[in-house]
Amino acid sequence: MEKIALGALLISTITMTGLIWFVQVVHYPLFQWVGEKGYTKYQNRHMSLTTYVVGPLMLMELLSSAYFLLIDNYLFSTAFLWGNAILLGIIWLSTALLQVPLHQNLTEKYELNYAQKLVSTNWIRTICWSIRSVWVVLEVISFIR
Repeated sequence: MEKIALGALLISTITMTGLIWFVQVVHYPLFQWVGEKGYTKYQNRHMSLTTYVVGPLMLMELLSSAYFLLIDNYLFSTAFLWGNAILLGIIWLSTALLQVPLHQNLTEKYELNYAQKLVSTNWIRTICWSIRSVWVVLEVISFIR
């Protein structure tokens, strides 16, 4: 089980980090160029399709992190286990309290202000996932040695 959880942690964290950088640099900034006419339909479709990609990865990340924190907590340092959990908590809170409500607002009508807030508030998740990726890779390298 440990190897499966380790693989799940590595794959989900690194994949989400790549995705969040794409979203931060390319995807969210392009929202302003979709146009008002079809925007709400676009936003609804965007949300449903994105959920298929990020939902399983975020769940995999949460479960594998919980596994190491609660069950198999001798593999990694205590600082990593709790730091990882805190960063993941910040990501989930930011998603639930900032990004999801902004996306919800954009499903009702396009407002440039909401699109701009998505870009600015998404830096929270981008930074946290980036730190997590580096930390996960360093911890795994340390474990392998």
